[in-house]
Amino acid sequence: MTEAEDRKPQSDEARSGYDPELTSEFAIPAGLAVARPAGGEPETTSEFAVPAGVGQPAAAESEGSAFNTPRTYSAREAATAFTPAGGVPVVSLTKDAPWQDRMRTMLRMPVAERPAPEQAQKPDEGGGPAVPRVLDLTLRIGELLLAGGEGAEDVEAAMFAVCRSYGLDRCEPNVTFTLLSISYQPSLVDDPVTASRTVRRRVTDYTRLAAVFQLVDDLSDPEAHLSLEEAYRRLAEIRRNRHPYPTWGLTVASGLLAGAASVLVGGDPVVFVAAALGAMLGDRLAWLCAGRGLPEFYQFTVAAMPPALMGIVLTVAHVDVKASAVITGGLFALLPGRALVAGVQDGLTGFYITASARLLEVMYLFVGIVIGVLVMLYVGVQLGAHLNPDAALGTSNRPLWQIGAAMLLSLAFAVLLQQERSTVLAVTLNGGVAWVVYGALHYTGEISPVASTAVAAGLVGLFGQLLSRYRFASALPYTTAAIGPLLPGSATYFGLLAIAQNDVDKGLVSLSKAAALAMAIAIGVNLGSEISRLFLRLPGAGGAGRRAAKRTRGF
Repeated sequence: MTEAEDRKPQSDEARSGYDPELTSEFAIPAGLAVARPAGGEPETTSEFAVPAGVGQPAAAESEGSAFNTPRTYSAREAATAFTPAGGVPVVSLTKDAPWQDRMRTMLRMPVAERPAPEQAQKPDEGGGPAVPRVLDLTLRIGELLLAGGEGAEDVEAAMFAVCRSYGLDRCEPNVTFTLLSISYQPSLVDDPVTASRTVRRRVTDYTRLAAVFQLVDDLSDPEAHLSLEEAYRRLAEIRRNRHPYPTWGLTVASGLLAGAASVLVGGDPVVFVAAALGAMLGDRLAWLCAGRGLPEFYQFTVAAMPPALMGIVLTVAHVDVKASAVITGGLFALLPGRALVAGVQDGLTGFYITASARLLEVMYLFVGIVIGVLVMLYVGVQLGAHLNPDAALGTSNRPLWQIGAAMLLSLAFAVLLQQERSTVLAVTLNGGVAWVVYGALHYTGEISPVASTAVAAGLVGLFGQLLSRYRFASALPYTTAAIGPLLPGSATYFGLLAIAQNDVDKGLVSLSKAAALAMAIAIGVNLGSEISRLFLRLPGAGGAGRRAAKRTRGF
């Protein structure tokens, strides 16, 4: 190329860097003018973009919220609202009512209708509630209550009370037999926070249960100002506290319970001593099995053998005593009345999963007792022991002895449940009243034992609930031990004896009677508790009726 050619002006294509050999087949040919739309719409659009020509609102709408009224909503064209004739009652929760009633009332309300927290948030390090720590504290408290035998409804109410005391009112607790969970959502547009905890061990200690109830009561008090650190400290002290009664005291209480039960069904002092020795021996064997890590099923099986063996030995030795009363007294110390009442209560209050698990546990424990007694009865039959399943246990001609035995039985049962010493006297008197009512209805009034048991258990539940509300505590320490004299020990024994003697039909009839008595006890206790609430001041506003249970009819 010459110097003149180098000085030649470059064309437009050369200046623009256009090379025809390197173009794409999608490039716009030279000289073709493409019209651009008005407004400068970009070439790369979305399929969700509003097409050109469609009318847009004058002002751009801000980002919507669940609380904003929809743009297409018109109050004039809205459908008729179905409002009660008396209006929607405003719930005003009084601070004088027990926290159980207040929390249960709010749990039965939809989340959007729950009133705001009654008090300010508890002081904490960050100036507000540390949500994960509050949920952890709530789960730990619920674990102790559920492990102590408390009903699922009361555990749920306690968990809600703890969260609400720290300002977490939009929370939903959930209780099953072995799993506790709770979810908190600050608002409808925030992500929820969920935590759970597994209950792996259940220990009967009503003293610890009462202490946990006191902690929840203090947390619900707006004047207490209990911080998270203080609540954790008190909870740690509750877990570290030793049982109020030593191990040997529990063994002696088990013997007194069996001896009192044997006197209750017609035994004499010799029967009392034999039943007490058999029950204490069974209790020691059960402790030995527990120390070796055996499940409760085998513990109950082993514990049921010594009382039955004691009765068989007395029969083979031709000692003129009622061997049936000895074996019946030993069964009273083993029947799982506490778990039965809790299971039926959960079923009546709508917690069907927890109720099914509790009743299944009762069935397994009862089967363990049946196996232990049947083995001993079968051995006795083979040894020639003449045990009569038709033998009548005389109980109607000694009312004073029966009342004293019933009170002693309730006292020993309260010690086995590790109750506070301040509640032992009340539950002992409650057990005596229960037996007086049962004896008056069954022996004097000649009413069926099932109906008499249900009425007596209803009074136990009524008095227990009133005493618990008076002290703002759990009702279990005032009711569980008081139902001890009503447990179906004799019907269970005669049913097992008939089965051991190959009279299966008669044995099943007797066991069915025992099951009916057990259900009458559980339903009576729960019904008495519900009746007591009818006479208490409800935490709702005046004129507003009591809200239905969380899960009511199935349609």
